[in-house]
Amino acid sequence: SAKAKETGSRIIFSCGFDSIPFDLGVLYVQEEVMSKIGKYAESVRGRVRVMNGEFSGGTAASMKATMSSLKSNPELINVLINPHGLCEGSQGAQQADDTKPLYDDELKTWVAPFFMAPINTKNIHRSNKLMGHKYGENFLYNEMWITGPGEEGKVAADMLASSNPIAGDDVPAPGEGPSREKRENGSYEILFCADVDNKVFKASVAGDMDPGYGSTSKMITESAICLVKDVKDLEGGIYTPAASLGMKLVSRLEANAGLTFKVE
Repeated sequence: SAKAKETGSRIIFSCGFDSIPFDLGVLYVQEEVMSKIGKYAESVRGRVRVMNGEFSGGTAASMKATMSSLKSNPELINVLINPHGLCEGSQGAQQADDTKPLYDDELKTWVAPFFMAPINTKNIHRSNKLMGHKYGENFLYNEMWITGPGEEGKVAADMLASSNPIAGDDVPAPGEGPSREKRENGSYEILFCADVDNKVFKASVAGDMDPGYGSTSKMITESAICLVKDVKDLEGGIYTPAASLGMKLVSRLEANAGLTFKVE
């Protein structure tokens, strides 16, 4: 960070599916809350409603390499599981446990751990810090996968919690991945629920292609264009999308990248 500031380098990481829909989704619902009641919510729940996409061999290999690194360097586990791990000393409030299935009383559905939550939560908390903790210094963010109500929803949540997407012999090899047809027919949708003053404000973010291998390339492209054209006065530093490109990127993604942001 210090070197980037010194040289004027503007670096924005996590500009693909991890973590633009989540980082900007929180920003979007928070701006809706602010417009309605004049303050931000100190608690937001991210809930994955739709996820139509596949792993590639490269992603699987990266995940395996991460697990291997954790075995040889166990202290990295503390960084991985810390939702404030990118906040450079600012730890904030104790976050809810999103590593086990639970019942979301407000949505009346079971929810399961979401495999990308460890990445997304770190970026969202870093965004909050970079924006001067405008969501609050004790901001809470919880991200999980909706599996449905009743016993079927509970069973599905338990199965997701115990599954390992990179285990087995059918994992694609590096260089392999979803076909063009599958990439173009993929989709995703995430619901964001902001809890404040005994009220719930909701917004959603949806994408019209495979999240990792269709939508991500468009998000990265629009992020680069937004950085060059829309935030020319951004100082050097290492940023997240929400803290640097913000609502200007939301507009570009809706116009050019097949994403939809809406209040519910």
